[in-house]
Amino acid sequence: MTSTAVAPEATTVETVPSFVQGEWWTPPADASAGVPVRDASTGEILATVNTDGLDLAGVVNYGRTVGQRELGKLTFHQRALKLKELAQYLNGRREEFYTSSFKTGATKIDSMVDIDGGIGVLFTFGSKGRRELPNSQVVVDGPMEVLSKDGSFAGEHIYTRIPGVAAQINAFNFPVWGMLEKFAPAFIAGVPTIVKPATPTGYVAAVVVKAIVESGILPEGSLQLISGSARTLLDHLDYRDLLAFTGSASTANSLKSHVNVVQGGVRFTSETDSLNAAILGPDAVPGTPEFDAFIKSVVTEMTVKAGQKCTSIRRTIVPQDLVSDVVSAIGARVDERVVVGDPRAEGVTMGALASLEQLADVRAAVQAMLDAGGELAYGTLDSPSVTSLDGTVGVVEGGAFMSPVVLSWADVDSEAVHSLEAFGPVSSVIGYADLDDAVRLAARGGGSLVASVCTNDPAVARELVTGIAAHHGRVLMLNREDARSSTGHGSPVPHLVHGGPGRAGGGEELGGIRSVMHHMQRTAIQGSPNMLTAVTGVWHTGSDRNFTVETEGTHPFRKSLATLRIGDAVRSELRQVTLEDITAFANSTGDTFYAHTNQEAAQANPFFPGIVAHGYLLLSWAAGLFVEPAPGPVLANYGLENLRFITPVAAGDSIRVTLTAKKITPRETDEYGEVAWDAVLTNQNDEIVATYDVLTLVEK
Repeated sequence: MTSTAVAPEATTVETVPSFVQGEWWTPPADASAGVPVRDASTGEILATVNTDGLDLAGVVNYGRTVGQRELGKLTFHQRALKLKELAQYLNGRREEFYTSSFKTGATKIDSMVDIDGGIGVLFTFGSKGRRELPNSQVVVDGPMEVLSKDGSFAGEHIYTRIPGVAAQINAFNFPVWGMLEKFAPAFIAGVPTIVKPATPTGYVAAVVVKAIVESGILPEGSLQLISGSARTLLDHLDYRDLLAFTGSASTANSLKSHVNVVQGGVRFTSETDSLNAAILGPDAVPGTPEFDAFIKSVVTEMTVKAGQKCTSIRRTIVPQDLVSDVVSAIGARVDERVVVGDPRAEGVTMGALASLEQLADVRAAVQAMLDAGGELAYGTLDSPSVTSLDGTVGVVEGGAFMSPVVLSWADVDSEAVHSLEAFGPVSSVIGYADLDDAVRLAARGGGSLVASVCTNDPAVARELVTGIAAHHGRVLMLNREDARSSTGHGSPVPHLVHGGPGRAGGGEELGGIRSVMHHMQRTAIQGSPNMLTAVTGVWHTGSDRNFTVETEGTHPFRKSLATLRIGDAVRSELRQVTLEDITAFANSTGDTFYAHTNQEAAQANPFFPGIVAHGYLLLSWAAGLFVEPAPGPVLANYGLENLRFITPVAAGDSIRVTLTAKKITPRETDEYGEVAWDAVLTNQNDEIVATYDVLTLVEK
């Protein structure tokens, strides 16, 4: 991605710039005043945000045309390599991103979760895209379905990229991770992205996009940034496009009711409010490793990002007789570990909330919970004394600071504790009577992103997890075995699904290659095997073969990737199996299973006519029948896939193998590629004995 315009530094300019249609953009001089953005710790105005006059229709059209065209020139593997290159580039510029992130109230650890976590997503998809997707632009979904008796008509499913844009509207708490975790799977799929970050912290996203543009790594149109309001963005989207939203449930409901979603077919996914729970098992009493791990997890989730995480623990569900122990332990750990203040100051472990408006919202939510019957078990709503940047301790009027707060509830079924979310350093401790009650209380959240179950009792873990799983997008099982290695309750990982049912939005992000498919259309295609092969680039049973020994005088193993073609094949002569062969194989391998050594027992088995050859004997012979022994271009056999033994082979039968180049995957960064060969063993009657895929590495 290149631009002739130079982006000013987002932290020093009057207006945070947008990057649209290949260049940096700010409102014209006569535009209305923008929305001020402030340093969360000091209240200092950093910049303004304004999109007055921005051509949103042009932004969308640019993505659909230029972005689609340029991304369409690349295969999945080529896009994946660009993600890896971009991740390496951004990794080298993290310190400047941290500098901007500190101004949002985030500590160094908070910033690492956001910035390093976002870059880590790029690394993960850069790797998974090359390992799990073909080096092409079409993904085959499942096996071919034969639709006619003679095999001339068949069907299957394929995935191709959606022809529009992937628009994302993000929350204020993760301006970098939220952007990159949505961007990465869209980019792998080949779909251009439009990013609309939240106003209070969008300047951090702008700094990262500036670095991305300066890298010149991405194809033109891959990524556009809207810094400011984009209220009419949905007006310009249709069935070709996807909108991914992270934020409040009320905003999500407003977006999903838009006519272009309801009637226009815009793909919509959301990740919203979530009253996540952590459940302490009855065995995890004070003094156990599980109790200690549980308390650490609760305090971490209350204080990282000042509790401003959609995955934070809002409801701490514990055995009724342990409520006071849990409250005391949480308070003791906060007193010992948590220092509130400007995240740039030495020793500070919890920074400010993102804005004074956010602080007011959190305090109001806590007050509503107190009014509904909650009790302040730890902490205060008064303005705390905090550590300022200069090291002094006191109240900072312009800073959005709040102390951690723990609530307890005499009425564990109070509607407030299961419906109100204080999006800050706040958690409620709720007592349960038994495991059924714990499951019931967790479900009262109406659908959540994540829950933790902390126990060292497998029976307790099974009962709790199976009871709550359908109410959650992810469940962490925490015990002494994984307490140190676990990524934690509140940390989505790019390999696994992030999202949840009900109140959590009903959407799904991440999940490895699953999330790439969200940006693609699954289509059923029907036709002859030759036409299916032409569309997918994968050889299908019934398609034409080129028996190269007969037609070219060349064994297909003598072909490099430069000359090997899908459908190139070799067919061996027959080889007869003798009883002596079977016995020798049994003795040399130690596989003396009765079907290979005992005629009477083998005949009594309904599957066998008597003594039969070992399946692996037949595979070994097949390799000898199809191999071409001279060095190169085939470098190695690195595995078999989809092996099935179908017809037993008795002494006196014969076998032959037909090997066909099924799928060719060049490696972008190596001097070789992968070839999957369709292997079919048949007997003297042309009955199929076994089918499998042989995987080889072949020189380019």
